[in-house]
Amino acid sequence: MTHIVIVGAGECGARAAFALREKGFDGEITLIGAEPHLPYERPPLSKEGLAGAVPPKYVAAAERYEDAGISVLTDAPVEKLDREQRAVRLADGRLIGYDRLLLATGARPRAFPGAPENSARIRMLRTQADALAIRTLLAPGRKLALIGGGFIGLELAATARKLGADVILVEGLPRVLSRGVPEEIAAVVAERHRREGVEIVCGAKIAALEEEGGRARVFFADGGSVSADLVIVGIGAVPNTELAEAAGLAIENGIAVDERLCTSDRDIFAAGDCCSFPLSQYGGRRVRLEAWRNAQEQGTLVASSLIGGAESVSSVPWFWSDQYDLTLQIAGLADGAARIVRRDMEEGAFILFHLDGEGRLIAASGIGPGNAVARDVRLAEMLIAAGSRPDPAALASRETKLKKLLAA
Repeated sequence: MTHIVIVGAGECGARAAFALREKGFDGEITLIGAEPHLPYERPPLSKEGLAGAVPPKYVAAAERYEDAGISVLTDAPVEKLDREQRAVRLADGRLIGYDRLLLATGARPRAFPGAPENSARIRMLRTQADALAIRTLLAPGRKLALIGGGFIGLELAATARKLGADVILVEGLPRVLSRGVPEEIAAVVAERHRREGVEIVCGAKIAALEEEGGRARVFFADGGSVSADLVIVGIGAVPNTELAEAAGLAIENGIAVDERLCTSDRDIFAAGDCCSFPLSQYGGRRVRLEAWRNAQEQGTLVASSLIGGAESVSSVPWFWSDQYDLTLQIAGLADGAARIVRRDMEEGAFILFHLDGEGRLIAASGIGPGNAVARDVRLAEMLIAAGSRPDPAALASRETKLKKLLAA
């Protein structure tokens, strides 16, 4: 009987395990996770999960794994991948053999150079345990310093303000959301945070982070400093490639896979945050995505590949972020856009359409209250997938329905 082993019990790994059953695989499935929990969703950790200090939002209940015949090992970090023996060795010494292996090891927060390790006052957010530890220090009258003006930092800022904490957010670049978010949208987000009382400092170089006297301190290169009850570092993520690299698999900004998510070993696959893959819509450009929907979609795709399917990665990248009453959505990759067309909508919402030099729509970025931009960003995503070259004037006009452009 064929045994498929999945290392990484997150959204992607769990989705792959269930998809294998949905696709008719009747062999053995073992899902291995380093945390003590069953697979859970990570996006709530910086939002409602943190605000409410609630239990994890599990991908599925224990009974579903049992009913599907999926063996789940929790609190079981993998120490080594042995390709010659076709087995993984757990930290407790157990050896688990595989016929095919999926690495869904995810990514971890990038540490701030020189910051003290295992500090109670200087932390990063990745796990449920991290969220619970952070929650204990967020309350009215407490001060939080956030290092990094990306999605995680800004979502945490919004949650902390909801809980009544004072917040200062420090970004080393000239503006927040420098990675993949247009300046017009980033400006709306920053202004919304300032209205809520968040102090945003951009262009600030940090010399050191230290813990002293039960508090954390941020030291700036210009000689100034900020004292806080808690510092959270959110300066990006690093793919967990150590197992793959030690086993001799190809690495390129993550575990390198082909369009079927197969690594340089034909019996080992990788999916989710840990891998980089070619995107046909962007000329085969190799990308690595840290996104909830990508983890879900690649979990389903890799399940097919593990049992011999020939389906290729074809979905358009999609990201979202909720902050206060605003929702930001991005479809596609805007790098290399030669022209940006703006469409203003109701309630102050707007969408920016990004066109390449040949007029092809390659990305759409929108922001507005609630679901104001959701439908049109979804339609733009479909236009991107179709390789459409829509009339810029039609894109700009709110009177022109994107569904009509898609039909054309």
